[in-house]
Amino acid sequence: MKTLKLGSRGTDVKKLQAVLNKIGYDAGKVDGVFGEKTENAVMMLQRNFGLESDGIVGGKTWTILETYYRGYDNYRIRYGDTLYKISKAYYSNVDAIMGVNPGLNPFNLRVGMEIKVPYLIPIVDTNVDYTYDILEMDLEGLKAVYPFLEVTTEGKSVLGRNLYTIKLGKGPNKVFYNGAHHALEWITTPLLMKFIEEFAGAYAMEQNIAGYDPETIWNTNTIYIMPMVNPDGVDLVLNGLKKDNPYYNDLIKWNHGSIDFSRRWSANNRGVDLNHNYDASWQESKDSEIYYGVEGPGPRRYSGPSPVSEPEAKAVVAFTEKILPELVLAYHSQGRVIYWNYNNMATDRMKKIGEELAKTAGYFLAETYGSASYAGYKDWVIKKFMKPGYTVEVGLGINPLPISQFDRIYKENLGLLLKGIDINMKI
Repeated sequence: MKTLKLGSRGTDVKKLQAVLNKIGYDAGKVDGVFGEKTENAVMMLQRNFGLESDGIVGGKTWTILETYYRGYDNYRIRYGDTLYKISKAYYSNVDAIMGVNPGLNPFNLRVGMEIKVPYLIPIVDTNVDYTYDILEMDLEGLKAVYPFLEVTTEGKSVLGRNLYTIKLGKGPNKVFYNGAHHALEWITTPLLMKFIEEFAGAYAMEQNIAGYDPETIWNTNTIYIMPMVNPDGVDLVLNGLKKDNPYYNDLIKWNHGSIDFSRRWSANNRGVDLNHNYDASWQESKDSEIYYGVEGPGPRRYSGPSPVSEPEAKAVVAFTEKILPELVLAYHSQGRVIYWNYNNMATDRMKKIGEELAKTAGYFLAETYGSASYAGYKDWVIKKFMKPGYTVEVGLGINPLPISQFDRIYKENLGLLLKGIDINMKI
């Protein structure tokens, strides 16, 4: 973690502000600007924990904050401890502590034993720009608080970032959801991460979620989620181009001489539009580049030198072929529409499923046209497996959509995500 102080700016500051606010320290608006209100919140935190109250976030202050970032603390049992006593000290509860420590005997707490104690606060913040670093922290926290989650790495990006997949359930009906093929559309990542957190919480607490019984879903379905397909691109959009990027000069050239990647960049770190890199009308996608003035790597629409040339697309293809899902949803942003067909290959049944999904979210069901109908992930799924595949476009406006749209987007898509799990078995 880098040092943050008065005057600091960026996504790290947004996350800091969000965490301070949710644990009761008023850091003000989550705007990414470390101003006096954020400084005062940090100083109050430092005083409460017996630290030097200098308002600078570094060293010992990070040590305290990191436990809140990941949603739990590691606690070493002392003489006279009980789970009830520990839970009161952490504003947690005994059931939550038992849930994150499988096999723990509350009547046999040995001095020196280390346990995890969860805070009863959300792990996934939905009011921050959602970077790859935040994704990793949240996955660490979710895995600790909900040990039944399975988190795997199914490949790596151009720059070696992990392409994480989360598994929920153990049933025979498999679905696969993914997000952030396009860098500007990073808002789809917290959408999927918040769904993981809420579903896992409902399952752990034996509570319904949006009218569905999570235990029934868990036993009859397996949900696979890859929340961030394009982590390098997301980092370019949210954190900017760093000097140590091995493609530094190339990226500036591909971005038409600009170092600002925050408004136009959808591609991966090699300037390839990942959702035009799949082997489904790839040549048509390549041929259409001339029409759009695409002469090589760039912010969008460059299909790559060959189908599935990029490590991110390779990983998604390999994972899909490994699990053979019965239905896939590829999440994108902007339009409040669901695209369902490819090259007139989709069946009436696939259309009916799409109609039900669209109805659930209040979205339109439509078919793509022009270059948008070439070489996308859902196109490849339909072509390769003849299985239901859908591109879900959330929100309205200009990408990147502001995080202020998140609450509406999540409300619209929670039911859709749950509907997608079992609709394939009913139609």
